[in-house]
Amino acid sequence: MSDLVSPCEKELLLKVACGDEHAFSELFNIHHQLLGTHIYRITDSVELAEEIVQDVFLKIWMSRETLTAVQNFKAYLFVISKNHALNCLRKLAKERIHQKTIEDNVVALAYEDNAGTDGYYGLLDQAIDHLPPQQQKVYLLSRHSRLKYDEIANQMGLSRETVKKYLQGATHSITSFVQSNIDISAMIILASIFF
Repeated sequence: MSDLVSPCEKELLLKVACGDEHAFSELFNIHHQLLGTHIYRITDSVELAEEIVQDVFLKIWMSRETLTAVQNFKAYLFVISKNHALNCLRKLAKERIHQKTIEDNVVALAYEDNAGTDGYYGLLDQAIDHLPPQQQKVYLLSRHSRLKYDEIANQMGLSRETVKKYLQGATHSITSFVQSNIDISAMIILASIFF
């Protein structure tokens, strides 16, 4: 089989395999933009594409010794990144389904508990009111205005990662607040549904 990696790139891969961080940085700079575009086509998300590119290159660095056997680095790169992207999309879909199921069950339980839907939404409003101001604003822009991370970041003058952390913190706080304020019998029913 003919060698599908140029001599220059083969030398670069050998240096990376030996732990040369400068060579790894050079390899990243050569391929990250094209790979990001490829992953964006699969995920339709800039944020997810950026995370996947970083994860893929981290994986390459962690298993760099195997690069000596790679005959076509571009194909190798695209295959592992495509697989990682599909795994991320599956995980994201499962998380969304799980979250939707929890929300549906909590609403049903609150209704059965004579709290009604208004009681549940009142509880959500209370939980949102207890959030720190920045988390509250990020949460409302994301959930109510349906803005994406980048849009929220631009509007609030924050980094995308900060927006992501605020939203995760807000979601955790709201969930904890709702769970701690639902009637204990509803919690037992909810626990029996999931466990």
